[in-house]
Amino acid sequence: MQHFRNIDELQLHACALTIGSFDGVHLGHQAIIQQLVSAARELSIPSAVLTFYPHPSVVLQGRRPSFYITSPEEKAARLGGLGVDYVITQKFDRSLSLMGAIEFLQWAKAQLQFRMLWVGENFALGYKREGDVRFLKAISEDLAFEFHVVAPVFVDGEIISSTRVREALRSGDVARVAHYLGQPFLLRGVVEPGLGRGKKLGIPTANLKIWDERAYPGAGVYACLTRVNGGTYKTVVNIGVRPTFDDGLEAPLIEAHLLDFSGSLYEKEIELSFMHRLRKERRFNGPQDLIAQIQRDIERARMILDQNP
Repeated sequence: MQHFRNIDELQLHACALTIGSFDGVHLGHQAIIQQLVSAARELSIPSAVLTFYPHPSVVLQGRRPSFYITSPEEKAARLGGLGVDYVITQKFDRSLSLMGAIEFLQWAKAQLQFRMLWVGENFALGYKREGDVRFLKAISEDLAFEFHVVAPVFVDGEIISSTRVREALRSGDVARVAHYLGQPFLLRGVVEPGLGRGKKLGIPTANLKIWDERAYPGAGVYACLTRVNGGTYKTVVNIGVRPTFDDGLEAPLIEAHLLDFSGSLYEKEIELSFMHRLRKERRFNGPQDLIAQIQRDIERARMILDQNP
């Protein structure tokens, strides 16, 4: 897979194309990608995904940080893992938002020469979303491309969407997130020094600094797997503001206690896979009560992760 940051950087003679935000690359996105890649291989042409950063709603509606399920790099890697040959992460700005659907399609056609376009049922592009499915079907013959609409994917009677993934994350329902994504939610970050409270309690933690625009699970305690230094470790992760200590934190901390790990993690990048939510964050009467609960969390995490390797 090759990743480009501007459609003008890539000139193709033919391809099968899909366009969209694809944040999270959930099962609904994967259904589109699977059909796209399969059709492209039958015709012996490359498959391409044209996506955007920032997300259009961030530019047009001023969405706050902690929004993205995947970074542009993570998204491109996941798309590549599904067999996509080219990913273009096009910068989305006010100028692009004012471009009409015809103008946008002509621009994409001139650069990519797409023979097929695959989209979901609710897809639309161009100024004021004028380029909806009905419009694209009508214009496809003039611009010489096959047009394919992929039906939505349902989980437990709900249509999967990036919005539903974000809602599940905020509520801490990482099991539901995994159902939507087809894999556990992953969170990468770099370990930075903290206040050392965990070490003083005999339960050292790695404080994770993440991309400030990245969505993450709501406050609570989680059983996770941590990948670092080529190894995988069972982990208990706390996300919250340490109510027992009244630290006055304005934003939640992400603290990971790696089981059966020794050594320093400072300045190392680690990846957390969220497997199960153990409990809500809560205030304890003091450090000893907190330590006792953490030990129970550790034992429960071991049991859950042993059962689901």
